[in-house]
Amino acid sequence: MELPERLASMLAGEEGLTRQKAARLVVDLAITANAEAFIEVEHSHVSGVSVITGGHGLRRFLADLAGEGSVAISTTLNSAGCDKRKMEEMDIDYPDFLEQQFEIISAYESLGIEATLSCTPYDRVVESKSGYASWAESNAVAFSNSWTDLITNRESGLSALATALTGYAPLWGLHLEKNRIPNIVVDVECELSTLADWSILGDWIGKQVRPSWNIPYGPMPFIRGLPSNVSFASKKALTAAAANYGCPMLWAEGLTETPILSGEEESLTFTEADLESRFRELAPKGQVDLIVIGCPQASLEEIRITASAVRCHSELGMKIPDERLWVFTSGENFDLAEADGSIGILEEAGAVILQDTCPEVTPYNRKLYNHLMTNSLKAEHYLTSGLNKIPTSVGTIGDCVNHAFNPNLSQGEVVPLEPKAQPQHASSKTHQTGHFTSTGSGLDSQGDWVVEGIAMVTDVPITYLGYVNRDTGVIEETGHPLDGRSIQDKVLIYPKGSGSTVAPYVLMGLIYTSMGPKAIVNKDVCSLTLPACSLLNLPYSHGFENDPCIGVNDGDLVRVSKVSEKVTIEILKRVDEE
Repeated sequence: MELPERLASMLAGEEGLTRQKAARLVVDLAITANAEAFIEVEHSHVSGVSVITGGHGLRRFLADLAGEGSVAISTTLNSAGCDKRKMEEMDIDYPDFLEQQFEIISAYESLGIEATLSCTPYDRVVESKSGYASWAESNAVAFSNSWTDLITNRESGLSALATALTGYAPLWGLHLEKNRIPNIVVDVECELSTLADWSILGDWIGKQVRPSWNIPYGPMPFIRGLPSNVSFASKKALTAAAANYGCPMLWAEGLTETPILSGEEESLTFTEADLESRFRELAPKGQVDLIVIGCPQASLEEIRITASAVRCHSELGMKIPDERLWVFTSGENFDLAEADGSIGILEEAGAVILQDTCPEVTPYNRKLYNHLMTNSLKAEHYLTSGLNKIPTSVGTIGDCVNHAFNPNLSQGEVVPLEPKAQPQHASSKTHQTGHFTSTGSGLDSQGDWVVEGIAMVTDVPITYLGYVNRDTGVIEETGHPLDGRSIQDKVLIYPKGSGSTVAPYVLMGLIYTSMGPKAIVNKDVCSLTLPACSLLNLPYSHGFENDPCIGVNDGDLVRVSKVSEKVTIEILKRVDEE
């Protein structure tokens, strides 16, 4: 594959070390993914901004990246972990949080990135919604691919940054029409009347995915039975929640182009009983301390719905006690909502309006807040993860506002956070005997290497952000086959990463502190794993003739070796051999 002349010059270091590092990652991803060519990209959106998501891995990487070079294309930045205007109201109990947060933002700005601090670049921030983009932030990827003509792979924060610095991306994956095909058909047999309904549907679809399903680019459902008129906020709620489990795009009968079905798609049916069951499971049990709305950041429609619900109470002379309602939105939508009076209604009633941040990336003061309520399954998914580990309930915006005004609606002790065993954690692995060897591919930027070590194996994807402890490397995901075990010094074998596009920074942080694995073996090309391995030179391989996730037992002694372009994995000793 021939490199564009300018990309080749960057790779040779002719435009400085910063762009050389970025070019190396772009080329590594292209070769690993068997990309057909390179494309020039119009816009990039970079994730990994909050102190609690990117962590020390992000801060150290940005410090290492500093030097010559700036972005080559228009690039926007994801939401941060706080609103600097409202630090008193947020009362963040985290040492040097604001200092660390703006160290990160300043580092991005020094690269020429526009600090929009929005997780919804498709909502007013980016004018062009067509052509090729390189977007990290999972909800933005799913929304743009589903509801606009903008085409993007599900990039990690690192690969989006590499494209921003070079202007190029590999032509592969969802860039190609042949890969933009549904792998699940979902029939909806109930009415969806609130934004929370749409959010529950998206999250429910992701929860049904099984490791045995052949979905190399993540779950991509074709949904039938939706209403003919769907608002912007409803579309946003659906795709944001579906993105919890790696969904990069979806189709909806009558709302998008209808794809051609092969008949081999997995089949799901979502009923009224499913919807009611999820609402019952997610309803608040015990005292709610804080209500958060706007994950992803609230659209103008969501702000107006919230303001309307608030007004019903405030016109009766009621006021929200103790600033119990926080509404998160972008700077763009704040200005519009302020102009139409919605912000005034909310603030006069006692709500706190936060810009530049969102509920899932905020570190909450646990002396004050130990049970949250929201209308978003995206918020619930990450708030209950290792990011904050806060019990989180879900209701409609109307329910949330009612709880904001009346703290006594759900009384009693806060129910402790129960780790969630997800159906998609079900493993298809069986114990293997005899010899196993297989060949695959490595990274072009890495020379020959040999790694021997104990294999840590699963056929279930690993979610780094929130479910792998960024300090110890211990997987903390109830129900996962590797729950409670550390990846340190293991030959880590798994299909691919899942969840947030910030995953590479968690892995990088573990590598920096020697808490990471000796080598990583993926079944599928993983844009959430490869970038960290490429930039920090951790031995990486993928695309084996025989699936090592099945052929290797957890605990086997293995040797993985790269010679030229070929990587070989072989069993040195089975775990049950004496």
